[in-house]
Amino acid sequence: MEPDKKPAIKVDTEFGLEDRGETIKLMEPLLIGEISRHRGELTDLAVELAQRAAGLYRGLPEGITESLSGLVRAMNCYYSNLIEGHDIHLTDIERALGDDYSADTEKRKLQLEAKAHISVQEWIDRGGLKCGATAVASLREIHRRFGELLPEELLRVENPDTGEIVSVVPGELRGRGVRVGRHVPVSPGAVPRFMERFESVYRGFGKTNAILASAAAHQRLLWIHPFLEGNGRVARLMSDAMLSEALGAVRIWSISRGLARNEESYKNHLMACDMGRRNDLDGRGPLSEEALAKFTHFFLTTCIDQVDFMERLMMPDRLLNRILLWTEEEILAGELPPQSRIIMREVLYRGEIPRGEVTRLLGSSPRHARRITSVLLKRGILVSRSTRAPLRLAFLAEFASHWLPGLFPEK
Repeated sequence: MEPDKKPAIKVDTEFGLEDRGETIKLMEPLLIGEISRHRGELTDLAVELAQRAAGLYRGLPEGITESLSGLVRAMNCYYSNLIEGHDIHLTDIERALGDDYSADTEKRKLQLEAKAHISVQEWIDRGGLKCGATAVASLREIHRRFGELLPEELLRVENPDTGEIVSVVPGELRGRGVRVGRHVPVSPGAVPRFMERFESVYRGFGKTNAILASAAAHQRLLWIHPFLEGNGRVARLMSDAMLSEALGAVRIWSISRGLARNEESYKNHLMACDMGRRNDLDGRGPLSEEALAKFTHFFLTTCIDQVDFMERLMMPDRLLNRILLWTEEEILAGELPPQSRIIMREVLYRGEIPRGEVTRLLGSSPRHARRITSVLLKRGILVSRSTRAPLRLAFLAEFASHWLPGLFPEK
C-alpha cells in the first residue's frame, strides 16, 4: 500500500505566502439551495423579517428614526464589543464620541476602540460601501478604517504557541496561518482566491435571497478568516450592511444585541458550521448544509426577535408616556423649565418641529422661546443640524434607561 499523500505546500512567488493549494470548493455550500429541504422554512423567516422591519419603520415619524439611528450605532458597538470580551459602559462610549477620554489607560483603549467602531458604522450607514457589503474591496476598507483609528497597542496579536507578537496591518489580508479553536482556516496564500469566490457568490440578490445570504456570508467570512485580527467585527458590520441593503430602510434595531444576548448559541452555531458533511442527506458540499441552515435559522429568528423588541419599546403611546414622565420628573427637580413639556410632546408627535413654531406653541415672546430651546439643546435632549434647522429629539445613552428600558443592561 502506498503511503498517504500529503497536499503539496506551495509558496506564492509574488508575496511569499504559504499556500496549501486548497480548492475553493472546500467552503461549499455557500448558500442554502433552492431545492434544499431547509429552504422553505428559511424563506418564510426571511419574508417575515422583511415585513416586521418595514412595519417598525413605518410606525415611527422620520425625525424619530433619524435620531434613533445614532443610538443604535452605539448599541451595535456596545454589544459587538461585548462579544469580543470588551465590556465598556455606554456612557464611556458617549464620552469618547465627545473626545472625553478616561485617565485610565485600559478604559481609554476601549473608548478609542468603540469610537472607531461607531465611526466605521456611520460611514457605512451613509453609503460608504459603493461596491456592496460583500465586495473584497469593501471588507478590506471596513477593516482599514477601523484599524487606522485604533491605538498601536490594539493592533498587536500574540501567537499562543510561541509568544511572538505580530502587528496587524489595517486592511491587509493575513499573511500567516492561524487556528481558531478547532478550526484551521485556509492557508494565507489561498485567502485571495477564497475571497474572490466569496464576493462572486454573495452579490446581486433580490430581497429574500439577500436576507438569507446575510447569515451564510457571516459564517463563511469567519470560516475564511481573511484578516489576522478583527474578523468578528468585520463580519457583523458586513451583515448589518447586507440587511440594510436588503431591507432598504434606516436601521433602528441591532442584530449584535441579539447575538450578544445569545452569545453561547451564536458561537456554537458558528463552530458547527465548520464541520464536514454528516451524511448523504446533508447537502452535496464538503461542509454541512444542515449546520449552515441551523445557523441561518438562528440568525433570522434573532433578527426578528430584535425587531419585535424595538417595536414594543417604540410603541408611540408608551414611548410618549415614558419620555413625558421623565420630563415631568426633571421639571420637578428643577433641571428643566416647566414649558419644556410642551415642546417635548410636540416633537414626539411630529418627529421634528421648526424653530419658528416654538414661540407659537409656548404662547410667549421669541426671546423666552429661545431660552427654553437653548436649555433643551444644551442638555442634549434636542438636536438640530444648524441654528435654523428643525428641532429633533436626541436619543442619548444618558437617558436610555428611562426612555428605552432594556436597550442596554443595567450596570
